[in-house]
Amino acid sequence: MELDRASNFDKQASGVVIAGHFNESDTYETNRPDGMSDWLITFTLDGEGFFLVDGREQRVKAGDITLLKPGTPHRYGTPKGGSWHFVWAHFVGGHMDAGLLPNEALSNRTIEQQAVRSRILTAFQRIISDSRERGAYWHELCLSALREILMLLAKQQTSGLDPRIEETLHLLAQRMQEPVRIEELSRSVGLSASRLSHLFKENTGGSIVEALNRMRVKQAALLIAHMNRSAAEAAHLTGFQNYNHFTRQFRKYMNVTPSVYGKSFRVQER
Repeated sequence: MELDRASNFDKQASGVVIAGHFNESDTYETNRPDGMSDWLITFTLDGEGFFLVDGREQRVKAGDITLLKPGTPHRYGTPKGGSWHFVWAHFVGGHMDAGLLPNEALSNRTIEQQAVRSRILTAFQRIISDSRERGAYWHELCLSALREILMLLAKQQTSGLDPRIEETLHLLAQRMQEPVRIEELSRSVGLSASRLSHLFKENTGGSIVEALNRMRVKQAALLIAHMNRSAAEAAHLTGFQNYNHFTRQFRKYMNVTPSVYGKSFRVQER
């Protein structure tokens, strides 16, 4: 299928134009010697594709986000003997924050974390669905999902953390109420328990348990301050099994006991 035909369909002044989900054999190829007027973003799910820009070939594989700048002469498709499974969207960059779009004619970044890959795919699926349905606010919804993808890409580029540590932090946030099991976490990110513990401290300056306790305390503070929860309720809801341990950790990270912290907000509300 030829994306040029699709991109000419019902073009908008700015934002997402059209999106799709392709699984193409090695007969698939698109050639645009004059470039195009909008951006193209692709996310490779499986197999391999190629982009040829300025005489240089870029191969893309599973987990790769590729952005092609407007006005860039290019050719892309599926390498001989292979297949390319990917989602894509055309958009005009006028409504995007300038810092979210690359300066290069062709930009390719690999997303290592499985959780982020899943989130990006879900965002693409929303873009595809909304751009086809074209119901109320479809254009704004597409732009929002596209901005989420670009922000996730920017976050990865600026975090400075090893992707496996980012994945570990994401898993801790998901399982905040559960007891931490380093062996399970290590299997999820493909490391031994000892290697994960060492790499985590090297990247964050603290241990996995410390990171989890800090996360729990911050969430408990929000529940106390904004949800009018008691300290005991907040401790239970954030996974602390022992109230005295919760109080010690709260004081460590908030420099005050949970009861005093709660009282300060109740005074402010009077």
